[in-house]
Amino acid sequence: MHGNDEVLVAGVDSSTQSTKVMVCDARTGEVVRTGRAEHPDATEVDPRQWWDAFEAASGGLLDGVSAIGVAGQQHGMVTVDERGDVVRPALLWNDTRSAKAAADLTEELGGGQAWAEAVGSVPVASFTVTKLRWLAEHEPELADRVARVMLPHDWLTWRLVGGEPVTDRGDASGTGYFSPAKRAYRTDILRRAFGSRDPQLPKVLQPAEPAGYTGNGKLVSAGTGDNMAAAFALEAADGDVVVSLGTSGTVFGVSETPAADPTGIVAGFADATGRFLPLACTLNAARVLTATSTMLGVDLAEFDRLALSAPPGADGLTLLPYLDGERTPNLPDAAGSLYGLRRANMTPRNLARAAVEGMLCGLAAGLDAVRAHGITVRRVLLIGGAAQSESVRAVAPIVFGVPVAVPPPAEHVAIGAARQAAWALAGTDEPPRWRADAVLRLTEPTAEDLDEGERIRRRHAAARARAHDV
Repeated sequence: MHGNDEVLVAGVDSSTQSTKVMVCDARTGEVVRTGRAEHPDATEVDPRQWWDAFEAASGGLLDGVSAIGVAGQQHGMVTVDERGDVVRPALLWNDTRSAKAAADLTEELGGGQAWAEAVGSVPVASFTVTKLRWLAEHEPELADRVARVMLPHDWLTWRLVGGEPVTDRGDASGTGYFSPAKRAYRTDILRRAFGSRDPQLPKVLQPAEPAGYTGNGKLVSAGTGDNMAAAFALEAADGDVVVSLGTSGTVFGVSETPAADPTGIVAGFADATGRFLPLACTLNAARVLTATSTMLGVDLAEFDRLALSAPPGADGLTLLPYLDGERTPNLPDAAGSLYGLRRANMTPRNLARAAVEGMLCGLAAGLDAVRAHGITVRRVLLIGGAAQSESVRAVAPIVFGVPVAVPPPAEHVAIGAARQAAWALAGTDEPPRWRADAVLRLTEPTAEDLDEGERIRRRHAAARARAHDV
């Protein structure tokens, strides 16, 4: 990139629900135009529908764009044959039919400790390795046709540039057969899952290494997974922990050392810069607020008003919001529970407050888990749809016990992919600084908040122990 002429890059977020395209100034990160197209609402999808969505979302946007980066939903399984044709619809991360395969593989390799040492994570149904085992067991004739296995972002990058498929460390670290610590595939684990079949795997590129060029000469970067792209967009530094409140919730921070948690609570992922990204995940985040507001018969604005009008601790009400089970191996079938209910505290405002506190307590447990694996928590960056809730913003510093900042709403995954494209285009050792002048307002907990937060978390932990022996 030379001179003062504007240079544009595009970031693509191919998520579970939709494709978002953000065109940004390569030097500053300023968003100059955007596009979006929806995906089918399903847990298995023909990858060609992602391509159709990309073309629809990017239509008319890519003129003058010099580079493109693709970030995609993590995990999943895309299979193609020798001709490059899709063998079967892709199984997405949220397709749980491989739960038994995950349990079987965990036992076969010797338990959580063996998996953590091998690939940094204990497999759950979302991981690609479990879906390959399911395919081998339930659709062996289709499994026999598989010549290549890819992740969603790998497949889209391949469609853009052709040639041999490529990936990056970040997304590869969510397969269950790539070791972030060793920076290498574990083909022995792949064979354990998929039998004697030996499908080709994407080449793992360096963080700023280009994947190739489109037919009309646009550079395409390596791409990455969605959580890695979000961390990259936020330019998360040492001491920053990102808490993302979407339908599910994630807690992650950048580390110089790999994580290996035999309990499976923390996934030992890699990030998009050459470092590591320990991550804890909960299925129950924003949906806790929407489900509770529906039960109360109020909209989200009124729900916020109710929650803010209740005292901290919700007059003793404690909600375990496991409304859709949990993703951790020890709580897969958990159900929600309400504790401490008395006639005096049976009010809509206390239930609203208990829902907010319960959701955030689950994520506070995630903060504790990543702390235990080497992450320093100096502040929390709160993102995602539920981060715009006034009650969530008010309660988060109390429950988390650390300063909380809420960055301006943005499509962080797509912006992270665009920043990676700008880095590959520049060919520099370090990525461009897009948020160098960003000043975030921190909400710091008071001494009284810290005491109240400790009481809330203690009641939540006691209720969890009583209900689930955890």
